[in-house]
Amino acid sequence: MHAFAPLAYAAMPAFAGIAVPVLIVAIVWEIVLKGFGLWHAARCSQKWWFVAMLIFNTLGILPIVYLIWFRTDARTPAHESSAAA
Repeated sequence: MHAFAPLAYAAMPAFAGIAVPVLIVAIVWEIVLKGFGLWHAARCSQKWWFVAMLIFNTLGILPIVYLIWFRTDARTPAHESSAAA
């Protein structure tokens, strides 16, 4: 078993030291954006967006798309927001 120990170190890429911090940042980014998107979808009663964001992990891309283009303002009634457009 000791004869193969150097092979384990040779297989590790040089960027492995930066992989853990990048992974932590990606996880935090996903949790924050997903939480914000899910919160807005639930408040606006948009169940399909809620389910899509809950199921698919897209590194924050789906919540960003929802929050920028498809989010409705929860303070404005639905009939006023559609009449204004």
